[in-house]
Amino acid sequence: MRAMILAAGRGERLRPLTERIPKPLIPLAGEPLIVHQLRWLHRAGIRDVVINLHHLGEAIERALGTGTDLGIRIHYSREPDLLDTGGGIKKALPDLLPGPFVLMNGDIWTNYPFRNLTDVHPAKAHLVLTPTPAHKDRADFHLETTGGVARVRRGAANDLTYCGIAVFGESLFANTPEGAFSLTDPLFQAVNAGEVTGEIFNGTWIDIGAPEELKRARRITA
Repeated sequence: MRAMILAAGRGERLRPLTERIPKPLIPLAGEPLIVHQLRWLHRAGIRDVVINLHHLGEAIERALGTGTDLGIRIHYSREPDLLDTGGGIKKALPDLLPGPFVLMNGDIWTNYPFRNLTDVHPAKAHLVLTPTPAHKDRADFHLETTGGVARVRRGAANDLTYCGIAVFGESLFANTPEGAFSLTDPLFQAVNAGEVTGEIFNGTWIDIGAPEELKRARRITA
């Protein structure tokens, strides 16, 4: 199985820090965040990883090179124009197939066991969800289990947050446009059609999107 790390964003909420360093290169426990993420994937048996680049992408490429030192083969998907989450994944599909493939946001810290995903083969998508943290304004999804299958739903019962960790199948992107678009467009359509499964993770998960969460990540990794 292959994986993709989304690393092209500007990290607006962490400015001015991210004006000079891309968010995936922010150091935690003595190493850039994205290096930890690559190690997590390596421990799960994943050897081929695509990283998309836009904001300060040259710095990420210089820091990681081909991935040889980490036992990973890195494929870079360069975006001269930012393609948003969905467009970035679609552009990288040639390096991710045959699928399915693991997706991870480039700004999360977690102790999720990624090996759990290597045998997951959804037609459209499988999401890792966590109970919504107190600092989040709203939840993203809830789960409904029928026939032993936990399906992701949206609605008034929402109590779970998407962890930025998933397994996607190529078919999720079959009818998507060229160029920039959000991953939520095809994903929400598949959720509404009952085509997305999910699981709940209760371990450590930090979305390093704001200064407070960066401080929290640094505290627990000190």
